[in-house]
Amino acid sequence: MKKSLLVNNIFVVAAATLFGFSRTAGSFEMIMLGRLLMGISAGISVGVSMNIQPMYLGESAPKEQRGTVAMTSAIFTALGIVMGQVVGLRELLGGPQAWPLLLASCLVPGVLQLASLPLLPESPRYLLIDRGDSATCLAALQRLRGTTEVMVELAELEEERTACQGGRARRPWELFQDGALRRQVISLVVLGSAMELCGNDSIYAYASSVFLEAGIPQEKVQYAIVGTGCCELLTAFISCVVIERVGRRVLLMGGYCLMTCWGSVFTVALCLQSSFPWMPYLAMSCIFAFILSFGIGPAGVTGILATELFDQKARPAAYMVCGAIMWTMLFLVGLGFPFLMEGLSHFLYVPFLGVCVCGAIYTAFFLPETKGKTFLEISEELHRLNFPGQSQGPAWKGPEVIRSTEL
Repeated sequence: MKKSLLVNNIFVVAAATLFGFSRTAGSFEMIMLGRLLMGISAGISVGVSMNIQPMYLGESAPKEQRGTVAMTSAIFTALGIVMGQVVGLRELLGGPQAWPLLLASCLVPGVLQLASLPLLPESPRYLLIDRGDSATCLAALQRLRGTTEVMVELAELEEERTACQGGRARRPWELFQDGALRRQVISLVVLGSAMELCGNDSIYAYASSVFLEAGIPQEKVQYAIVGTGCCELLTAFISCVVIERVGRRVLLMGGYCLMTCWGSVFTVALCLQSSFPWMPYLAMSCIFAFILSFGIGPAGVTGILATELFDQKARPAAYMVCGAIMWTMLFLVGLGFPFLMEGLSHFLYVPFLGVCVCGAIYTAFFLPETKGKTFLEISEELHRLNFPGQSQGPAWKGPEVIRSTEL
């Protein structure tokens, strides 16, 4: 995984180079190619916290801190959004002369990762379960934990390797064919789609139009947009602190329920904005509250699901499925939102509210809690949910036990 992240940053450096020299060369093709390379990079590593980074963090963290560590990916995603919004202000790099520097600013995180990633160890689970290298796994564990007392955790990894023994890495389409992964795949599809269809990304993509619709003056819109990013960053910090105390399900349910509440008030405010002079400001407040609610749960917790719900052999394929679903849904929302604004007018957020309600209901009734559990314990619980008539966990993959003798 570490090598994948390193290679991924080559796309970032190449894209930044194309952006930086596009104006000098007078070539819009360089911008298009750079955007293509950045899209590849986003799909591999970050992209709303959903691929290699959370998988590496989740596999490397101890079970007691797995949620907190994995949520840091959401924090830095939100931080990147805020930094992009700030430097994109007209007073900074958002003017007609400085836009090549704005586009090329992605070079900074790319170079930082290229310099720092070689100093980090590989995922201990990958080293032990996928490569069978116990010595390197032990060294990685000791380096990550900062102590030599890691034998208890190493024993848990050995149990997980035993459970996965004899299997091979799953392909993405095989996840949909395995009954033992039914609950996991449904959860991934439903909650991954809900995250993109809940309406939060529409606020970022079309924030200017939404704020103008709410009655915010044109010259103040760019500052309101910066405020939306700050809201998500704040709640990402809060979720990172409380996720191991309240659990994943509470954050997801609470986030979707609050989004439903504030989205409903926002719709009412849009309908009455011509009746009361303070209604546009209520609508703007609802947008901030909506993004705060999104950051509480769906923004970070959804990215952890593929790490915790799938075992070592299925996890990479699960992240491929999750990434494909999220980017597809994000594309559909970006394509359809202008038509929703034109067709539904003040009721444009009603479809998104339905998605939030469905996300909260599914989380409440069908998503198991994974807080403080090992990956093997999670697999055993999901096995019981997928096969209610069986009490035992996943089938033993080790050597066959001979229970009879023959004279």
